[in-house]
Amino acid sequence: MRQTSQISKLTSVSASLAASFFMAMSSFSSVVSAADPAPAAAPMAEAAAKPVVPGKPKVDPAVGEALYSNGDASRGVTACLTCHGPKGQSATPAWPKLAGQHAAYIAKQLKNYKDGTRANPIMMGMAATLTEQDMNNISAYLASQPASQGVAQNKDTIELGQSIYRGGIAAKGVPACAACHSPTGAGIPSQYPRMGGQWAEYNAAQLLAFREGTRKNSTQMTTIATKLSDQEMKAVADYMAGLH
Repeated sequence: MRQTSQISKLTSVSASLAASFFMAMSSFSSVVSAADPAPAAAPMAEAAAKPVVPGKPKVDPAVGEALYSNGDASRGVTACLTCHGPKGQSATPAWPKLAGQHAAYIAKQLKNYKDGTRANPIMMGMAATLTEQDMNNISAYLASQPASQGVAQNKDTIELGQSIYRGGIAAKGVPACAACHSPTGAGIPSQYPRMGGQWAEYNAAQLLAFREGTRKNSTQMTTIATKLSDQEMKAVADYMAGLH
């Protein structure tokens, strides 16, 4: 009987300990469960702390066409068409043909006019009213137009112009124009402008401006132009006019 009583007491104690252990584990589990969501909140807080970077506005050639053709009187923007002609097909050498010109090149020139890096009283005034988005839109529109066509006019200088464009002038350290502007005068997008079909008079004037230091927005072209004579400039400019 005494042994049975002791067994009963031990059983009772064991059951009591088991119940206490189960309750303790349940409480620990509740604490852990309640704490679980906390780490997950950290990444959310970190994400919320990061600033939202807006994407660049999308280039819109249609908007560029409207601005190029009609301007915007409310902002004092003059229509580019007035000088550069419909769709960038200028009718006079006083203004360059812009149809088919690389968008990056046109946008860069407009920015240079606006910040004064490239000097031209008329174009500096025109660019002053344009936003960067305006410039990109206009450039995209012009780049989408068929490239202008032209012809070389001076038969007496064709060979000289061709020699300079394709082979440079080794004795003067003048590199071949084709190396950058391509054999067909199409240029290289985002790097070098299209020269083929451009007015010979305009290109000759730009070479002269680089040589004389009145145009300063290309160190590379300034270096090259300072090595060319008037005759060489006119010959290569005339040759480029007939490239396509």
